[in-house]
Amino acid sequence: MPIAFAFACAVVYGIADYCGGRATRSAPSTTIALIGQITSLVFASIVVVAVGTDFPPFREIGWGALAGIASALALAAFYHAMSHGSMTVVAPITAVTSAVLPVGFALIRGDRPAVIAYVGMVLAVAAIALVSGAVGIRHLETRRSTIVFAILGGVGFAWIFIALGETTSASGIWPLVAARVVSVTIIGAMAIATRTAGRGGGVWRLAVFAGLLDMSANFLYLLAVRRGLLSIVVVVVALYPVSTVVLAFRLDNERVSRSQAVGMAMAVGALVLVSIAGAS
Repeated sequence: MPIAFAFACAVVYGIADYCGGRATRSAPSTTIALIGQITSLVFASIVVVAVGTDFPPFREIGWGALAGIASALALAAFYHAMSHGSMTVVAPITAVTSAVLPVGFALIRGDRPAVIAYVGMVLAVAAIALVSGAVGIRHLETRRSTIVFAILGGVGFAWIFIALGETTSASGIWPLVAARVVSVTIIGAMAIATRTAGRGGGVWRLAVFAGLLDMSANFLYLLAVRRGLLSIVVVVVALYPVSTVVLAFRLDNERVSRSQAVGMAMAVGALVLVSIAGAS
């Protein structure tokens, strides 16, 4: 069951990222992130009231707040990368980064996966080199700064996965509400500082949809990580670029070189290997 929730989470995350990334091509990335986060906050608040979960201890809220800080930084970096580069390049780089770091965290805490996990990590590094165009050729040029922002986005998402993984079932979705309060505050301040708030134009609906999907994916992630091991769940969730890339291929007619295609396949393979190792 945890794997099923994690896989569903990956699919929804991927669609949300496509919608958000698509919207950033027509409006400032900070504006799109703010709209999505406000939508997520409203959605989560309605659900927490409807469910009626008691307010949790400060520890749970604290982990949610940390996830909120990470969410603000991750979305700012990720959407910036998506608005300046190809989705088929940015999404896999961010995903591999967001998977490897939580696995490393689990290792430090005492997890000892099989050798196959380490093979997967090496494969992930090679995948990043191919997908980013550091090796091989690309149809679309990707600037080094865009790759850096994609990696920073992955670091932020990894932080979110780890923080939410530390919460308990007794807290319900209160940590997600806390996370959104913090992220809306930070992104709102960024939007005001850069004077980009309120310029969403015709892409507001897409940004709202991305926000609803993002929070839905977070619900699924909590269901998965509270029933399974972080090392297993996170690598399955990190498969989200599959749906992002498929949508980019089908709807935006994005192209990839052969080396990039091999890199994406290697990225998926790396995530699967780490997942198998975590299950063994």
